[in-house]
Amino acid sequence: MNDALRAAMVGTGHTIESLADRVGVDRKTVARWVNESRIPHPRHRKVAATVLGRPIGDIWADTSRRREPTWFRPWQEIEREAVALRSYQSVVLPGLLQTEAYAREVLAGSDVIAPGDVERHLASRLARQSILSRDERPPHFTAVIDEAVLRRPVGGRAVMRDQVRALLTVCQAPHIRVHVVPSTVGSYAGLNGPFVLAIGPERRAAGYLDNQLQGQVVTDPDDVAAIMTAWENVRGEALSHWQSTELLTEMVETWT
Repeated sequence: MNDALRAAMVGTGHTIESLADRVGVDRKTVARWVNESRIPHPRHRKVAATVLGRPIGDIWADTSRRREPTWFRPWQEIEREAVALRSYQSVVLPGLLQTEAYAREVLAGSDVIAPGDVERHLASRLARQSILSRDERPPHFTAVIDEAVLRRPVGGRAVMRDQVRALLTVCQAPHIRVHVVPSTVGSYAGLNGPFVLAIGPERRAAGYLDNQLQGQVVTDPDDVAAIMTAWENVRGEALSHWQSTELLTEMVETWT
């Protein structure tokens, strides 16, 4: 349970019902904050902390942020506030869709991350995934992945089988779409590398480019426009969502 939230509510005399009324959410939502340690949307976090008269960090300690390197924090804030995320990956699955076992193998296979830091980075990556399952306005997430990603035996057959099954499960969510660029496609913009586009609440766009050492947040309008052009290219080469789910279903069998 979120003991810090519960203590703040007891100290101010608030119940689940009264806090829900003040914040403007359903009582079931607040009950999840208390009993399941769900993290509210940043907007609701701010209102709730004000109502309870406590700093946000005292109630919802941002542990995932403290685990992240300094250079990643600007993108983490953009990711949290985004109303839409568009991710293209040609080598591995997007971090927001990785299972624990798959993510551990990806992180452990890097020579950049020290073996003793793998679990810390893993915990941070898994914590970030909560934005896709939060109750209040999760971002619309569209992922385009190259078919080669699904055929690379990261962690072995069992890990890949569970990972592809997990992809099929998230594909059922109305705000998540996965598209696969088939191996029959020749040269296309995705061969130049992975990227993520984030659309913020005020329709402001930002991009994120990754490399072996650290990522780069892109906000220059011309650079963002170039990434958007690349997105249109990779999305245009990909199968439809339903065709992609059919391919994923076939891939489960290949890893069985």
